Amino acid sequence: MLLFINCRVFKQFMNKTFKVVLWLIIVGGIIVLLALPKIRQSEKKQSSPQGAANEELPVNILIARSAPLEMELKASGTILANEEVELKTEASGKVTGVYFKEGSVIPKGKLLVKINDSELQAQYQRAEHRIQLSQENERRSKILLEKGGISQAEYDAVINELNILKSERALISAQIAKTEITAPFSGTIGLKNISEGSYVSPSVTVATLQDISKIKIEFSIPEKYVARVRAGNKIVFDVEGIGKNFSGEIYAIDPKIDPLTRTVQIRAIAVNPRSNIFPGAFASITLVFDKIPDAILVPSEVVIPDMKGYKIYLYKSGKAEMAKVELGIRKEKEVQIVQGLASGDTIITTGILQLKPGKRVKIKTGN
Repeated sequence: MLLFINCRVFKQFMNKTFKVVLWLIIVGGIIVLLALPKIRQSEKKQSSPQGAANEELPVNILIARSAPLEMELKASGTILANEEVELKTEASGKVTGVYFKEGSVIPKGKLLVKINDSELQAQYQRAEHRIQLSQENERRSKILLEKGGISQAEYDAVINELNILKSERALISAQIAKTEITAPFSGTIGLKNISEGSYVSPSVTVATLQDISKIKIEFSIPEKYVARVRAGNKIVFDVEGIGKNFSGEIYAIDPKIDPLTRTVQIRAIAVNPRSNIFPGAFASITLVFDKIPDAILVPSEVVIPDMKGYKIYLYKSGKAEMAKVELGIRKEKEVQIVQGLASGDTIITTGILQLKPGKRVKIKTGN
């Protein structure tokens, strides 16, 4: 009896297990049937190594063209006056006259400021009288010398005294000159810092005088460009607030490289006929090194760097072909190709990362 019960239980258990296994087989078969087309397609691709290569990649192209290229460098600098001086007196004293109008154009040699020199003028007059008396004494001594009335030594003493008096007069004259400020060159005078009646000393700046008929442009460039720059190179510069391109010419290059900034100071000069460019202004400068008449420029993104240099992809007969190139001048968004590319070549500009030599490509419509 116990054996019969056990057989019955075992039979029920086996029926349930069979049903579960049957359902698993059915579900597995359905999954296999659904995945079979994809598996066959994958196997077909794997069995056909040419499939990926034969797939055409849509790309954009660019025809290489030669054009003139200016080799240039951007820099920033400061505007300087052609000539500039702080006007200061060499003597201390009371100002007796101011003979200029602020902001006016002053000719060279014009008297600008006079300091009280009444004491020096009195000394000068006394020296003049003493010289006149000594000259008369010399005239008489010369007559006596000719007649033998005095010796040569006595006459020489008279001449020596006259020369001493003349030297004293010259010294007083020089001291008087120090009480006057005159314009050392023609230019525009600035704002005055004194008034008539004020006391001045050599430490006081009376005003500034600047020649701005021409202006200097001072700027610096990295040391790696020094060999390419020479006196006579042209520059173009902009000054904020004027909105116009001005041209100038380099006339001086500092012979020393700054060891801290690794730059070299350069000065250029330009005419300022309207006197509307003021010293101290900021200037944006473009320095033109040279001109290349037939340079080939390509977008920077089409150039691919590798271990051996640089390369680009060309479109040839429906395929991508790799070309090794050498680079020249770099601009903001373009780079010059000096070797490896000719005018008229077709450059692939998109899909660069998906390309390899021999890859079939097609040109996008509307390119």
